[in-house]
Amino acid sequence: MDFSSKIISWYKKNKRDLPWRKTKNPYHIWLSEIILQQTQVKQGLPYYEKFILAFPSVKNLAQSEESEVLNLWQGLGYYSRGRNLHFTAKFICNELKEKFPNNYKELIKLKGVGDYTASAIASFAFNEKVAPVDGNVIRVITRFFGIEDDVTNVQVLKHIKEIANQLLPEKETSTYNQGMMEFGALQCKPKSPNCNVCPLNIECIALKNNTVNKIPYKSKKIKVKERYLNYLVFTAKNKVLINKRIEKDIWQNLYDFPLIESSLLLNFEDKSITELIRKIIKSDDYSITVSEDYKHILSHQKLHVRFFKIELKQELELINSEYKLIPFNELDKFGKPILIQNYLNKYIL
Repeated sequence: MDFSSKIISWYKKNKRDLPWRKTKNPYHIWLSEIILQQTQVKQGLPYYEKFILAFPSVKNLAQSEESEVLNLWQGLGYYSRGRNLHFTAKFICNELKEKFPNNYKELIKLKGVGDYTASAIASFAFNEKVAPVDGNVIRVITRFFGIEDDVTNVQVLKHIKEIANQLLPEKETSTYNQGMMEFGALQCKPKSPNCNVCPLNIECIALKNNTVNKIPYKSKKIKVKERYLNYLVFTAKNKVLINKRIEKDIWQNLYDFPLIESSLLLNFEDKSITELIRKIIKSDDYSITVSEDYKHILSHQKLHVRFFKIELKQELELINSEYKLIPFNELDKFGKPILIQNYLNKYIL
């Protein structure tokens, strides 16, 4: 039995029962692939189901507001995926007359769709003979062939992609591609794979050379930036002041609170806190409550966060109109970073 036959055989016995594997609908497959970027299946599945329920077709998604999409996306992170999803749905409906591109060359032109996603949709929805190469596939190929080169190198990745396409079988290509990804996720895992029961173990070079835990090799380490965020949470008469993030930064187009970013977390007596309060509200009759400190890890950033709850007894009169005053019971209508939602759940709602 050759390589591809072993993968297909293993997949048919071990595959997980997932909804996007039961359809050839390119919209459903595209949606699943976007959600599963940087997200594990266990976390992504409920979001996929929510999106399909809210937007059964690409037309439904295109006709929605971006705020609806981001609100539904809340908690998934990497919010640019949600923004690109909405933009591309509108493009498909308005520019392509609701006709989903049916091949790799056209799919990769879509915003938010890269080489892997275009290959996956082309293979799973349209049976095109092209290999999707994600982290799971890279791991299987580099271990099996004993490739110890740096997989962050463009030329090395190109070589792996060539191997992946050479391994494609003439028949059941889509099944094989699903199998490669599933094999990497469940069998050839990043840490402590069970090589004793692996159907590829006899020919696996990494296993022979005792380098399984060293492959794939990545030389580049992500440099993590430390940021200190001080939020001012103005509340009065069961209403709260929120802020829409419009800058090209983390959480773009989501809602948080008036913010001071500093070199270290501030205390309520810091001058910058008082100055921002005076720029936003007219009253001096308020109390301040300081939250415990939060830490929030993003892919390239570590956030240190402190919330200052500014509570007024009378109606809140705004000086600065860039903020939005809403009742507590309407907060669910606004997409928020999970960090903000966690604070609200504990201190406001």
